[in-house]
Amino acid sequence: MKLNVSPEASVQGAARPYGRFMLEGTAYYPVGDSIVIAGRARAGSIQGIARDDLAPSRRYYAGGGGSVRGFGFQELGPRTPEFDEDGNNLNRPIGGRSLNEFALEARYRFGNFGIVPFIDAGQVYESSLPKGSDLRFGAGIGGRFYTNFGPMRVDVATPIARRPGESKIALYISIGQAF
Repeated sequence: MKLNVSPEASVQGAARPYGRFMLEGTAYYPVGDSIVIAGRARAGSIQGIARDDLAPSRRYYAGGGGSVRGFGFQELGPRTPEFDEDGNNLNRPIGGRSLNEFALEARYRFGNFGIVPFIDAGQVYESSLPKGSDLRFGAGIGGRFYTNFGPMRVDVATPIARRPGESKIALYISIGQAF
């Protein structure tokens, strides 16, 4: 279990203090010699400031290989309609003041290799407290090659109940476990 509490301040015009909070828990349950069930839950909240008064770099975002796989980096949550010079809607993510994320994996290892089916869920909200509404789910499978400095990871995922404009498949390549 990990809790981060960060007192911060926005100094646009007058100084406005606010607090960033993140609670994360992980659990690992071995099922035999070669299978581990791994789970993670994360919730974040920003208290004391409106989202639009908060610098975009200090807002919460979700989506991507370390968050909700199946979605692009920071793709989940509130979006604002933006249009390019041709009138096409760009609909970019603008972040939020709260988030929740959940992940469940079955890690099967054989020698220096592994296979990991997984399902992730999460969302970002404009409100200061996370809700359970409009959770987005991604599911996929990953391959692992275990080295002496950590596993090399390749995950392929897809959004469940994909919406228009979302990718059908996302590929993540990295070093280390997702959590």
